[in-house]
Amino acid sequence: MKILTTEQIYQTDKATIIEKEINSVNLMEIAAKKCFEYIRNNYHIENQSFKIFCGVGNNGGDGLVIARLLQQMDADFVCYIVHFSDKKSEDFIINFERLKPLNIKIYDIFEENDFPKIHQNEIVIDAIFGLGLKKSPFGFTKEFIKQINNSNAYIISIDMPSGLFNDSAVQDKESVIKSRKTLTFQLPKLALLLPENKDYCTEFEILDIGLSQNYISSLPTNKFFTTRDEVQKLWIPRNKFSHKGSFGHSLLMGGSFGKIGAITLASRAALKVGSGLVSAYIPKCAYQIVQISLPEVMVEVDNDSEIHHFNYKTIANVIGIGPGIGLHEKTIEGFINFLKLQKKPMVIDADALNILAQNKTCLKYIPKNSVLTPHPKEFERLVGSWKNDYEKLEKLRDFSLKYNIVVVLKGAYTVIAHQNNLHFNSTGNAALSTAGSGDVLTGIITGLIAQAYTPFDASLMGVYIHGKTADIYCRQNPQETFIASDIIEFLPIAIKETFYS
Repeated sequence: MKILTTEQIYQTDKATIIEKEINSVNLMEIAAKKCFEYIRNNYHIENQSFKIFCGVGNNGGDGLVIARLLQQMDADFVCYIVHFSDKKSEDFIINFERLKPLNIKIYDIFEENDFPKIHQNEIVIDAIFGLGLKKSPFGFTKEFIKQINNSNAYIISIDMPSGLFNDSAVQDKESVIKSRKTLTFQLPKLALLLPENKDYCTEFEILDIGLSQNYISSLPTNKFFTTRDEVQKLWIPRNKFSHKGSFGHSLLMGGSFGKIGAITLASRAALKVGSGLVSAYIPKCAYQIVQISLPEVMVEVDNDSEIHHFNYKTIANVIGIGPGIGLHEKTIEGFINFLKLQKKPMVIDADALNILAQNKTCLKYIPKNSVLTPHPKEFERLVGSWKNDYEKLEKLRDFSLKYNIVVVLKGAYTVIAHQNNLHFNSTGNAALSTAGSGDVLTGIITGLIAQAYTPFDASLMGVYIHGKTADIYCRQNPQETFIASDIIEFLPIAIKETFYS
């Protein structure tokens, strides 16, 4: 699914109007009805009190349509017009005139004295500013946004939280609505996917309003939102006459005294995702732990407490390295020497990334198409700090291009950089914020590459099903009780729901 700029979205609206031979008011009606249907189906209208705040542009027009539809349901609501400008859009005016015969009470807000009291048990529908905002709200409008936020009411924003820019960073944090639910149209908006905007958009729902798919397909972009449709196309079904050799050999390298769990989790995940053979290269102190806990895994050992020599004998299709490996000086020296000899793509994680961050001249030795899986702090150590998430994305893309690698930047909406493109993941939740989660992801991606998926495809699929396990678990369990082993336990269901149903 493409992620478009604001200008591209406006052009898509125009193309849809021409293609479907409708006008902009009709398109507004379709979009607002979709919002109303979502609200009706999810918020028990008959038991709720609503306050609808409409700006004087097209976003406000959406709010007026929602008010009309709520009135038809005899819902308890009050509608307000926030006059942030003297200029009203044509579609706003048309929908405002449609309300007059219905005797809907509409109140005007021109200044702070006009602010209504907002109760925390009410639902606020935010239709003040839409997608095209170019400067931060100011004056009484900013003060009103602050009042809405301070009310602790449940806020539903239409298309975008008012005050949030789509294509650039927020300049004034007090001038943005803090939405609990954003109902956005047709495609995800970049701003809704960025960690720095977490306070303004707790969650969002994409509503299909029938924009022209032909036109969307023709638009260039380097940003995408990964959904089930995309990853499902990558799946390779198994042949009846396959054997374990058909599905590759993964070698997981890592572990140090006190950190054996990391490499154990990674090795188990590689097995569970379908790697035909899995070997673990570990320090001697981990031998019994891994052999007893993972009888399916073959083992090679190095030094007593850490990996020093990297003198493995296993002939593997792919190597995943880093979980629990530590930062002993002999480990660092051995890893750098090991890296210089590698030609095949690898999966590099955890302290292997930190060794690279401490020795940046060694980045040039990373084999092309290798997968790096940093969390934000590890990535910062590699590339330096950034002013905002938009600059972070530029650094991510540039780093991936410079070294011709795949970079999986972990977090909410994990983003994968590959060949100048950025792919944001759609699965997962905060349950994944648990020790060992990244180690499991390393094993999953390694195990998929072993099965002949390209490093990029393995990353896209691996991140998606990794996140899917948390979504499945949390259908019946609280996020707080989720642990890394549960990712592996729920992997079969995640794979079945993603690829077999």
